[in-house]
Amino acid sequence: MRLGTVSYKGTDRLVAALENDDKLLDLAAADGGRLPAAFQSMLGFINAGNDALARTAELIDRPANSAVLAFDDVSFRAPIPVPEQVRDCLVFETHLINSFAKATEMTGKEFAIPPVWYEQPVYYKSNRFSVVGHGHTIEWPAYSELMDFELELGVVIGRSGKNISVESAPDSIFGYTIFNDMTARDAQMKEMAGQLGPAKGKDFDTGNIMGPFILTADEVTHPVSLDMQAKVNGEVWGGGNSSLMHHNFAQIIAHISASETLHAGEVIGSGTVGTGCGLELGRFLSDGDEIELTIEKIGSLKNKIVKAA
Repeated sequence: MRLGTVSYKGTDRLVAALENDDKLLDLAAADGGRLPAAFQSMLGFINAGNDALARTAELIDRPANSAVLAFDDVSFRAPIPVPEQVRDCLVFETHLINSFAKATEMTGKEFAIPPVWYEQPVYYKSNRFSVVGHGHTIEWPAYSELMDFELELGVVIGRSGKNISVESAPDSIFGYTIFNDMTARDAQMKEMAGQLGPAKGKDFDTGNIMGPFILTADEVTHPVSLDMQAKVNGEVWGGGNSSLMHHNFAQIIAHISASETLHAGEVIGSGTVGTGCGLELGRFLSDGDEIELTIEKIGSLKNKIVKAA
């Protein structure tokens, strides 16, 4: 099933996508109070576990007309409007090869993939308060001239745990979503010379976009193999397949959870799929561009980027 959070008549509602793909089921309204805590928010749903999943399957099979919403009547939020934590990895080799080649061309400095990248998943912690959803306008940060998108698959943690093994890690996955990790490339290239990680290249309001839905983990096998595509203003810029991750999500979860608790409701990005951003192509965004990122089985995440007046 595909689950999302929308704003309807001024309040956030937890919804499930119905099969015809243009209708949503308001789960709290459909449930009639049977599992109230589960259907108040996505975090409540995740923490309710199998009971919420089973009840939702029942509701989708027999949707009450009074609980059905049209896409045009709602505005989408991120599936988890404020995730418990956001981390972003870098696990597609083709993306690194292409990006380093372009960065070398742009700066005259030689970039090469370090050995540690092959040995373990590398990641940084992002700003969980700058998350927005499908259809939301992206605010172009005033200090940047080179704005870029990043097509990523995000995994949503469904069960808290520490020292999780690679073998048991798939059981910690609640589902998958599309993650657009917007990047101010000029700010990023400048600050990365400080060897501490991305800061203003990544951290700005509306810079993390997720959605429109979370595809529950039972819908796909692990490791996931989903087609991914990026368009700008209707033109295909690139894409690939999630099966090309050098470290899969089980390995990522095992690495991150070593001596550290991962919490239900955290989101971890895969990093950009090969040709899933403008930098790799030597192309950047312009004011007013519409970015459309599509991942098989999940849907399409569309947003427009706009400079302030």
